[in-house]
Amino acid sequence: MSTPPASAAQLQRCAALDQRLLAAVREIRILPTVAWPASLESQMIRAYGNGRFTLPPITYTRPKLAAARAELAAIEAAAGGNDPRDIDPLDDYLRRTAESWRIAADMLESVGTAAVTAPSIALYGRPDDPIPGSQRSNLDAARYFVELADELGADLLADESGMPVPADALRSDVAATLDAFFGEGVIRVEVDPELTAKAAAGATRIRLRGGTCFSEYDRHQLLAHEAFVHSLTALNGRRQPLLASLARTSPRVTATQEGLAVFAELMSGAIDITRLKRISLRIVAIDMALNGANFVEVYQYFSACGQSVADSFHSAQRVFRGVPLEGGAAFAKDNVYLSGLLTVHTFFRWALKQRRMDLLRHLFAGKLALHDVISLQPYFDSGAILPPRWLPPWMQHMHGLAGKLAFSLFINGIQMENVQADELSIGV
Repeated sequence: MSTPPASAAQLQRCAALDQRLLAAVREIRILPTVAWPASLESQMIRAYGNGRFTLPPITYTRPKLAAARAELAAIEAAAGGNDPRDIDPLDDYLRRTAESWRIAADMLESVGTAAVTAPSIALYGRPDDPIPGSQRSNLDAARYFVELADELGADLLADESGMPVPADALRSDVAATLDAFFGEGVIRVEVDPELTAKAAAGATRIRLRGGTCFSEYDRHQLLAHEAFVHSLTALNGRRQPLLASLARTSPRVTATQEGLAVFAELMSGAIDITRLKRISLRIVAIDMALNGANFVEVYQYFSACGQSVADSFHSAQRVFRGVPLEGGAAFAKDNVYLSGLLTVHTFFRWALKQRRMDLLRHLFAGKLALHDVISLQPYFDSGAILPPRWLPPWMQHMHGLAGKLAFSLFINGIQMENVQADELSIGV
C-alpha cells in the first residue's frame, strides 16, 4: 500500500528538518579528515620504490563534532515518530540520513585509532557481507574478478592501445564535453596536485590528480562515473524544492552512489577487466587489514598483483585512511564499489521484472539510496520530489536499456558449470 502524500504542514516541517540536517553536517568532512598529505605520499613512494619499507608517519587532526552529534540525535528523534512501523517515508529518509551522519561523526572523532573501523563498517559494509539474492559474499566476487583478470591478462595485452593523456590535456577535453552536455560553465574541470584519487567530483567541479597520465579508458570512466553520475545527481539534487539534502552524498547513500557510478561504466562500455580487478583488489586488501596485515604487507600485496609503486602505495593508503597502520584495522569505504555495483545491477534487473522503469529514472533525481527510490515514490507521484532534469546518455534511451536488462535477466538463468563445449555448435 502506498503512503498518502503528506499535508502542506507536514511537508514544511520535513523541509525545516532537512535544513537543520544540512546545517548540522556542515563540518563533517569524511575524506578530507582521513586524507594523507600529498607531500608525505610523494616522499614515501620514493622510499618504497627504493625498497625502504617503513610505516608512514601519519598523524590526524580530530574534529570536534559533539554539537553536530547532539543536533543529529535531536533530528533523528524529531523524525522518528512514536511507532517506526507508521513512520512517513519523508521522516524515515530524514531519520536514516541523520543517523548515518551521526555515525560518521563518531568515526571521525576517533580518527587515528582502531575505533574508526567499526563505524566505517557500519556505513560501508565489510568484505564478507553476502550479496543480495546470493549465497556468495562481496569478497567471493572480488576474488573471482581478480582471478579472472589474471587468467585473461596475457590474452588482453594486445588490446591495449592509445597514448596516455596528461591531466592538463584531459581537463580541456572533458570540460568541452561537459559544456556541451550540461551547458557552458556549469561544471568546472580542474587539475589538483593534492588529490589522492585519480579523479573526484562535486556538483559543479571535477578534479583530476595532477602529474598523472590518463588512458582512453580513464577518460570514458571519468565521464561515465564522475560526471554523469556523481555530478549529475548532485545537480539534479540542487533542483529539489523539498529536500535540499538530496544534493549532498550522505554516508548512507555512498554504496548506491558508487555502485551506480560503476554500473554506469558497465552500461556505457567504459569499464574494463583491469578496472574490475583494481576495485576487487581493494576489497581483498580490506579483508587482509582486518585480519592483521599491516600497511607494508598490504602494499606488497598490491605490488605483487601487478600495480606500480605509486598505485600500490595509493591503493594501500585508501585501505588505511584514518586508522593505525600496524594491522587489524581498516577504513571500509572501498568495499562499496563492488558491493554497490552488484546491488545496483540487481536493482535494475528487479525493476525491469516488476515493470517499474520509472524507479530507474528517479534514481538520478538526487543523492538517493535504493531504499529511498521505492519508499519516496508517493512524493515523486505528487510532485513534491522532482524527476531528474538530466539523465546519463545511456539512460536516455530506455528501449536500449530495457533490451540489455531483459537479456541479462534471462541469461542469468543459464548455469555455466552445466554448459558443455559440444552443445555450443550451431547447425548440423
